Amino acid sequence: MTSKKKKIIWFFIIVLGLLVIVRVILPYVVLHYLNKTLATMEGYYGHADDIDIALIRGAYTIDSIYLNKLDSTTDKQTPFFGASEIDLSVEWKALFHGSIVGELVFEDAMLRFTKYKVEPKEVRSDSSSFKNLLDDFMPLQVNRVEINNGSIQYKDETSKPPVDIQLSNAYLLAQNLRNSYDSSVVLPASLTAHANIYEGELALNVKLNPLADDPTFDMNAEVKNTNLVKLNDFFKAYAKIDVNKGRFGLYTEVAAKEGKFAGYVKPLIQDLDVLGKEDRKDNILRKMWEGLAGTVGEVFENQRKDQVATKVPFEGNLKNPDTNVWYALSSILQNAFIRAIQPSIDQEINIATVDTQKEEKKNILQKIFGKKDDKDKDKDKNKEEEKEKEKKKDSDKKDDDKDKKN
Repeated sequence: MTSKKKKIIWFFIIVLGLLVIVRVILPYVVLHYLNKTLATMEGYYGHADDIDIALIRGAYTIDSIYLNKLDSTTDKQTPFFGASEIDLSVEWKALFHGSIVGELVFEDAMLRFTKYKVEPKEVRSDSSSFKNLLDDFMPLQVNRVEINNGSIQYKDETSKPPVDIQLSNAYLLAQNLRNSYDSSVVLPASLTAHANIYEGELALNVKLNPLADDPTFDMNAEVKNTNLVKLNDFFKAYAKIDVNKGRFGLYTEVAAKEGKFAGYVKPLIQDLDVLGKEDRKDNILRKMWEGLAGTVGEVFENQRKDQVATKVPFEGNLKNPDTNVWYALSSILQNAFIRAIQPSIDQEINIATVDTQKEEKKNILQKIFGKKDDKDKDKDKNKEEEKEKEKKKDSDKKDDDKDKKN
């Protein structure tokens, strides 16, 4: 073997050895960096057990990660996020379309919001902090997200009784978030999700354009057959009542584009029982309050369907939304005394209807109690102007007649 061939062989052996060493050391280096980042995040503390790297697949997997909120004064940690596994990789489907983007797959993911007199802006802060953490460890723009067996939990340990409610067995799939394929359609991205809510089911379907300057989407969602008895701690803490029997459903459609939106929300309660034999030991004020709530529910209940329901439409632009309260009250009365509202999505809202200006027919409540909108004011103004013109014509005609007589 010549000296030159020996050098080439040794070169490849050394390179291969270095690759092996890097491959062995790299997971420990990345894991050390990850845990250092998790431990030094402002307001949080986290840890991951292990990292597996798949160089050929262009991916790495984080095993058993958690992130807790940290109280800087008491050093108390409150669980915020956790997952048994997070897989970060190149999305091969997009790669075949010429885009280098990434995908995230979460297994057994948990997101918890804990209330200690928390404001909504703190929830937004928590969410953005978590997103920033993912951005640090995903060098590519995320085009696909999948969540398996996820849960979202809300806890309020300051209330009486303490509140602990959650959405469980959640599955979510979001695709084409960076418009890496199927870019010819108006709403190229999609998001589907389903989950369980206390014996009930949640279903969500969204078509969207996440790269548009203004929110542009077409969404429908429904919650069916949720057992209200399972939410009694929530009702006792915030409404001072408990439910002995009842099922809850909610149906909604919303679409938006160019800063405008339109939609409706349709809540529905079936087989409701607030005051029963289970409440005999309650104090007199509690019984009176529950009796009032039960009576209102009974009055506005559709007896044949045994349900209380309404439909609340809304529309407008993001800076000036408009909700039709009188329509909602009219729907309650209609459900109670005329025709039961159907427990389903109405399939009447989509992105094409956002710009559609419908001539709204006012119900009796709007005519009696509702304030006049700009269109009504313009109509009244035009009528007044027409009357003034007619009066002026009559006056001019009388003057002309007098002049002729003279």
